[in-house]
Amino acid sequence: MKTFAFSAVIACIATSALAQTTTVHEEYYIVRDPATKRCTIVDQKPTVTTTIVDHGIFGTRSEAEAGMKTMKVCTTDEHED
Repeated sequence: MKTFAFSAVIACIATSALAQTTTVHEEYYIVRDPATKRCTIVDQKPTVTTTIVDHGIFGTRSEAEAGMKTMKVCTTDEHED
């Protein structure tokens, strides 16, 4: 009986541990608003009103920030006069 109880406890612990192995995968995108011509970082898949710059998906916000600094379309000021 003790073996059965011990096995049941181990099964519960193992089931709980396996259920928590699911990781949340974050994705960051650099998008450019066509009206303002400004780049921003978003953490959700962009809508049709913005353009994904360089078609890159970044795993962390800091990677996206570093990537945005290297993209010419995001670093130059393009003003229409």
